[in-house]
Amino acid sequence: MKKIFDIIPPKKNNLNNSLFKQKEEFFKREKKNISFPKKKAIFLLFAFVFSGIFVHFAFSKAEIKIWPETKSLSFEDEVAVNSQITNLDFSSSTIPGKIIEEEKEINQQFPATGSVSKKARGIIQIYNAYSTSSQVLVATTRFVSASGKLFRTPKKVRIPGGHYERGKLVPGQIDIEVIADQPGEDYNIEPTTFSIPGFAGHAKFTFFYAKSFSPMTGGGTVAQITEKDLENAEKVLLDSLKRVAKDSLLMKAEEKFILLDKTLKQEVQESSSSIEAGREAENFNYKVRIKSKALVFKEQNLKDFAKSYITSQIEEDKKLYEESVELNYFAKKIDLESGKINLFLEFSCKIYPDIDVLSFKRALSNKLLNEAKILLENQSGITSFQIELYPFWLKKVPENIDKINIEIKLD
Repeated sequence: MKKIFDIIPPKKNNLNNSLFKQKEEFFKREKKNISFPKKKAIFLLFAFVFSGIFVHFAFSKAEIKIWPETKSLSFEDEVAVNSQITNLDFSSSTIPGKIIEEEKEINQQFPATGSVSKKARGIIQIYNAYSTSSQVLVATTRFVSASGKLFRTPKKVRIPGGHYERGKLVPGQIDIEVIADQPGEDYNIEPTTFSIPGFAGHAKFTFFYAKSFSPMTGGGTVAQITEKDLENAEKVLLDSLKRVAKDSLLMKAEEKFILLDKTLKQEVQESSSSIEAGREAENFNYKVRIKSKALVFKEQNLKDFAKSYITSQIEEDKKLYEESVELNYFAKKIDLESGKINLFLEFSCKIYPDIDVLSFKRALSNKLLNEAKILLENQSGITSFQIELYPFWLKKVPENIDKINIEIKLD
């Protein structure tokens, strides 16, 4: 008879199998958890290396600045400006010019600065109550007002005699003009009576007298236009009009032209005043009209001539620094009728060695930074230089010359 435990697996074995499976699953999970960070780190490292390689080859470059040795030069020559040509003629040292002309006028009011002292004047009525005979008064006969102001007759006067009516003498009378003996407002007196001091000591003094029935007027200081006023007005307007006309001519030229003062001819066509000198007035109008004519030219044409001249004078291995060209010129001979000017021209510039950039790129290609510096230091005609490599860790100039940029600095 068999025992039961001989045919049924013991419970201990089942327990061992279960523990083994759990342990196996545990290690699988741990292995999985450990491998993910390692893979991520490897990937990042690979990406970093790849990026560095990509940047190294794709974006590597060299920026090189070179300051060449410069030399200053000065020249002088005569250049003709001719309104009959349209293009620059280097062979005859002639540049094109342009004749422009225009008429302009200006009219302005000015105050009178002169003054004149005026004598008061007015009308008086003289009476002859002395007799029926007329009485002659010579020119400048004196009449004294009740307030003591002296007036005179400007011309000879005949005072008619009186006549009798009903046994009574009716005085003869006449109206005459009198003028104050002295200028001033004090003589602008109100209506009053007058005596004739020339008859003093005689009966006529009482029977010859005068009366005014309206005030004396006109005495005092009034404005007067002088010759100096007219001269000053003309000068002010001419100075202003000449400046305006010059600007107007330049605007009329429509481009950037040079107008030298000596090449501008301005003629006065009209100069007149509304009131002549010596007249009494507070203000007057003055008018000036001028005709302006000028021969103008472009400074750029002078610069082009200077550049061409300089290029013909310097060695083949030298170049002109165009921005350094400076001009100084003045008119030597002017003939506006024929439309020609002779200019004396002084010009200066800077020149520098003609650097073969392509040859420099080839010489510097794939050179270590120190080797590149030594190569540039030993080149004649270079005063200084600057080398910058990108990215920063590069120690060599790129082999590809398209990645080498050389800039010639002249400032």
